[in-house]
Amino acid sequence: MKSTVALIQPLIALAIAGIVHPRQGIDTSLVDSAPSPTSASIPIGPTADTTSYDLSQATQSATLSLLPVQTEPTSHKGVEARQTACQANPTGAGPTVSPDTDSAFTSNVAFSTIASAAPVPTGYNQTFVNLRARSEAFGYLGFVIVDSYDTAGCADQCDTVFEGCQSFNIFFERDPVVAPARGCRDPPSTTNIKCVFWGGDLAAGTATNVNGQFLVDFHVVVAGSNGYTRIAAPDVPGYEGEPTGNNTIDAPPQDTNGGRGGRGGGTYIGSRIFTDTFFDPGLCAALCDAQNRYNLAHPPPRGQPQICRFFTTYIIYRNGEPVGQYCALYTRYYPPSFATNSVRSSSERRRWLSANGNLLGNTKWR
Repeated sequence: MKSTVALIQPLIALAIAGIVHPRQGIDTSLVDSAPSPTSASIPIGPTADTTSYDLSQATQSATLSLLPVQTEPTSHKGVEARQTACQANPTGAGPTVSPDTDSAFTSNVAFSTIASAAPVPTGYNQTFVNLRARSEAFGYLGFVIVDSYDTAGCADQCDTVFEGCQSFNIFFERDPVVAPARGCRDPPSTTNIKCVFWGGDLAAGTATNVNGQFLVDFHVVVAGSNGYTRIAAPDVPGYEGEPTGNNTIDAPPQDTNGGRGGRGGGTYIGSRIFTDTFFDPGLCAALCDAQNRYNLAHPPPRGQPQICRFFTTYIIYRNGEPVGQYCALYTRYYPPSFATNSVRSSSERRRWLSANGNLLGNTKWR
């Protein structure tokens, strides 16, 4: 039988929540105990920005504090103004807006027309179109200023330049022609076209920066904002992947509880959550492999140790805010037809949502 892993799409440090005993489904207590993700600080203005991650350290950290051994079944957000006072900024490539006001910018018909007509790049899904807000999502990677509203060009940079990139947000931004300060509190504007790259998924719900930001008296706002997320699951050596949309696996209770009457081990091994890193299924794969080595070296008193042959991984949201990358390990492969779990509420009536899923399969442990 082919093993498979399920994935859903996502700073230097990796934070790992405590071990949980097997309980299939989205474990809200695990999410509650996870450290808050580090907010992305996305600079305003024309200076490109990048963020780097230590993937080797993150992968090593993913193998720490392994889950208990069970038996096999018997059956962001701050803004930084980086210019000096009244320093001139480069002129943006976007259309000039008249009158030069924030409201005229956000209602500009040219921006709406360009964004609505923009082609969807090959290999991507369009997740939102023509919004008046930029995304604040999981796994900020950086941004570039571009000369035209070129979705294919931004996709190419996501694919080839920004390691770990899973999605991008392109939009028109109203920026000051000089850095606002006491002597230039509300300068004229220029229109920049930005591509912001993310190591997680984007959805309309992540475009939360609806009010813009003020630099002294100058109002930075956004218009014509489109979001795109990659379709394919990231490559992981030794694993095979397939998408599950906005759902994750909901295995049958008789499987996860150890068969009829709860006798013997179940197919569900346990779950972990990672924060402060971009979405990387390799973290779950490293956990899966390390869990197998540990289980084989520490078998249970009776029966065979559980072997991780399949996992689901995705970005989980709480009240619309990304919490981290969630991994759930299983002993067997479940096809996409079992991916029926998308939303649930905790006892406090807070919404929990998993988004942009994929399936990956473990070909090393059959």
